[in-house]
Amino acid sequence: MKIHLDLDCYFVSAERTRYPFLNGKEVVVAKSSDKKIFSDSKKNGVLLPNTGAFNSTLEFANNYNGDTLNLWREHFIDKDGTIHGIVITKSYEAKALGITTGMPLVEALRRSKNLIVIPSDHLFYQEISQRLKSYLEKRIPLLEQYSIDEFFGDLNGWIKEEDTLEFIAQLQDDILREFGLPISIGASSSKWIAKLLTDTIKPYGVKVVEKEEIANFTKDIPIEEFPGVGRAIYKKLHSYGIKTLGELQKSPSLLTAYGKSGRELYRRVCGSDNEAIVVGSERKSIGISRNFQAIDSRKELYRRVAILARYLSFSVAKLSLNPTTFYFKIKYEHGASQKVSISQNRIFNERFFIDLALSKVKELDIFPNQSIHYISMSVSNFSSLNNLKTLSLIDYEKDAKMQKLNKKLMQIREKYGVDTIYYGNEKSFLEG
Repeated sequence: MKIHLDLDCYFVSAERTRYPFLNGKEVVVAKSSDKKIFSDSKKNGVLLPNTGAFNSTLEFANNYNGDTLNLWREHFIDKDGTIHGIVITKSYEAKALGITTGMPLVEALRRSKNLIVIPSDHLFYQEISQRLKSYLEKRIPLLEQYSIDEFFGDLNGWIKEEDTLEFIAQLQDDILREFGLPISIGASSSKWIAKLLTDTIKPYGVKVVEKEEIANFTKDIPIEEFPGVGRAIYKKLHSYGIKTLGELQKSPSLLTAYGKSGRELYRRVCGSDNEAIVVGSERKSIGISRNFQAIDSRKELYRRVAILARYLSFSVAKLSLNPTTFYFKIKYEHGASQKVSISQNRIFNERFFIDLALSKVKELDIFPNQSIHYISMSVSNFSSLNNLKTLSLIDYEKDAKMQKLNKKLMQIREKYGVDTIYYGNEKSFLEG
C-alpha cells in the first residue's frame, strides 16, 4: 500500500503548537508583499536544501515580538488605514464562515469580528516540517516529501495490507501526540488515489481504499478535484460533457489524445499508474520571487532584480549547482506580464547571473510607463554526471575566476549574512 499524509490547515496548526490559545478559534495566517528582502535592515536568511518540490530554499527568520493578537496590524495596515494582504491558511472555524485561501484579508475581517490574524512565519513552518520528515523516515521505509505539508510513503513489504488501517491510525495519533499537529492519512495501491483520498476525509481522517474499490470510490468525484487536472484539461473535458472521474475512466481517448502526459494522467485517474515513491530526488529547479507594492522607478526595479539575483546566486552556490537554463518574469500593476527563458552553458557565477537578470528584465519591460509589482526568476537544467554540458570556451576563464570569488563571498556571507557584501551597482541604481 502507498499512503499520502496531509497536515490539516498546516500553518494555523503550526501556530497553535506555540500559541495554544488559538485552538478552537477563528484564525487565519496571512501574508503580504515582502518588504524585508529589499530593505537595508539586517536579515537572518536560512537555507533549507531539502524542502520538497514546491518549497522555497531560502527563508528569513522573523523574530516576532510583542502582542500576538495585534502583531498583524503593523504588517497589514498602511499609515492611511488601508488593510492589505491575503489569507494563505484558514482554520476550519474560519472556513465555516466562508473564509477561503487567497481571499483578501480585508474581506476575511468583514466576515468575522472575532477573527485572529497571524502574520506568516514560513521559516518556522519549514523547520517543523523538516522535524516531522525526520520522524516519518524512522516510521516509513520509503518517504517522499511532496510539499511543506504533504508526504507520500510506501508500506509494501513493511506492513501487511490488512494491517494498513491500524498502522496509519496509530501513526496519526503518534504525530498528534509528538508534534501537536492534526494530520489526515489516506492509503491505496496508487499514490495519486491516496492523495485524492485525503482531500475527502479531512480533517483528521484516516481511510484505506483497496485496489478493487478505486472505481467505486472515484466515480462521483468531480474531475477538477483530481491532482494534475489543470484548467485547460478541465474545460476541454467539460465541453464533452465529462464531469466526474467515473465518466472520464470510460472515455480514455479524451486524455490519451494529449500524448504521453495524457496517458499517464489516465492511468493515475484509474489508479493503475503504479508510480513509485521518489526518495531523495534531485532538485529540478530553484527560484525566487517577490510581490510588492507597485513601483514606477526603473532604477528601483533594477536594484530589486539585482538583490533577488544575489540571493538566488547564494542558494545556487550553497547547493553546489551549475544551472544552464534561466527563467525571468515580471508582472505589471494592471495585469499584463512578460516572461522569457534562455539557456547558456557556462560556469555559474553571481556576476554573470546578475548581469543576465538585469539584461533580461530590461528586455521584458515593454511598458516602461506602467508600474511593476512582481519579479520572478529561477534556474534549472543543472549540469551533472547524468546531464553533462559542453561549457562555453569563450567565457570559461573569466567564469572560472568569478566562481572562485563566489566561494570566498559565500564563506563571508555564511558567517555575516547575504547582505554583507554586494556588487556596487545595487547602490548605484539609487544614487545614479
